[in-house]
Amino acid sequence: MRSVRRNTELGLLFLATLVIVGAYMLASLAEDSQIPSNIGPFLAVIIGLQLVGHVAVRRFAPEADGMLLPIASLLNGLGYVFIVRLDEADRSPAGLAGLQATWSILGMAAFVTTLVVLQQSRMLERYRYTAGLVGLGLLMLPLVPGLGRTINGSRIWVSLGPVNFQPGEFAKLALAVFFAGYLVDNRELLAVNRAVGPFSMPDPKHLGPVLIAWAASLVIMISQRDLGSSLLFFTLFIVLLWVATERASYLVVGTLLFVVGAWFSVSQFSHVQERVDIWLNPWADPDHKGFQLLQGLFAMADGGVVGRGLNLGTPQRIPVVETDFIFAAITEELGLLGASAVLMAFVLIVGAGLRIALRTPHNFDRLLAVGLTTLLGFQAFIIIGGVVRLLPLTGVTLPFVSYGGSSLLANYVLLALLLRISDNSEPRTVDTTQLVEVVA
Repeated sequence: MRSVRRNTELGLLFLATLVIVGAYMLASLAEDSQIPSNIGPFLAVIIGLQLVGHVAVRRFAPEADGMLLPIASLLNGLGYVFIVRLDEADRSPAGLAGLQATWSILGMAAFVTTLVVLQQSRMLERYRYTAGLVGLGLLMLPLVPGLGRTINGSRIWVSLGPVNFQPGEFAKLALAVFFAGYLVDNRELLAVNRAVGPFSMPDPKHLGPVLIAWAASLVIMISQRDLGSSLLFFTLFIVLLWVATERASYLVVGTLLFVVGAWFSVSQFSHVQERVDIWLNPWADPDHKGFQLLQGLFAMADGGVVGRGLNLGTPQRIPVVETDFIFAAITEELGLLGASAVLMAFVLIVGAGLRIALRTPHNFDRLLAVGLTTLLGFQAFIIIGGVVRLLPLTGVTLPFVSYGGSSLLANYVLLALLLRISDNSEPRTVDTTQLVEVVA
């Protein structure tokens, strides 16, 4: 079984490499009709990283799922192609391509290190409360004077010398570990419901964790002006609570709390109100507040079904396109077909993550796999939903695709954790020849 999965993974990585290299060459050929001179280093980075990841999985997680690494590599490579393309545009910030290549290398190093160090995913259950404290500490780190920085209106950055990073990207992993461990310990207690008229609702005395998660998400949104992380963490806890207890009433309570929190935030805080106003009517201020969203909509409309072609669009007109609106850039140049392919890639990752959760026999691994999958899938949903104006803009990045070192590192660690859970959940084959020799 392990050889079949790993060979399938290698074949999918080869196909992903063909797509990425073809996209890179098309983007470069559109400009001067010559094969780019830097195709060698590009191939070395793309092929080298994929081979390193494959060898690490084959060596340290041979029974793991064979779809996750190729799909993540395809998304990362496609995002890198567009970041190179944006980096070469006149009004794009210089050096993005080189930095993204560096972060991709570091992300793969973090991926391999996680697989090597973490031999059993259930080891994390022992450190659930430590993970909870680390997660809360990372969330609050941007509020520390002298460390935290406000960029683009959100105080979610920390500066250590020349390095800027978002600790919230790593906090989500720590909190997923904590929530999974906490709910394994308390799922029976939290599953107790009381009849309230025709409805079955959770016992009020057991709603404390829900209320704490709700309050913490509000604190993040208020103090750090980070709508995306606030929504992501609260959704993570509610989904895990529902899966652990199998009580749909927690979804009802969580939805009601979300509605109350959203109404309160919109009515009391100007930055939340501004996001909602832009979402509802970007034409009210098309040259300033609504400019980014409108330019993204124009770009996607201009792409049509098949797109304008790589390097033939003008996505550089969109402010901060390399992070918040890279999906709009992809849609403009690859059209509805390219955008649908990106969406399907995320759907496949979510499906693979949920399949891993269903197959594992251990409660902690199951909840952790669901939590990690929820983080990845819901983050992609809320950023793509913001770009297409289904939801207000939240400011999170598109996993593996957008420019950003913190996001890339955290998501590669997340990917390694899912592969480790998948590997641990598969029954090991026994060499009967060696067993007979030992008995004899």
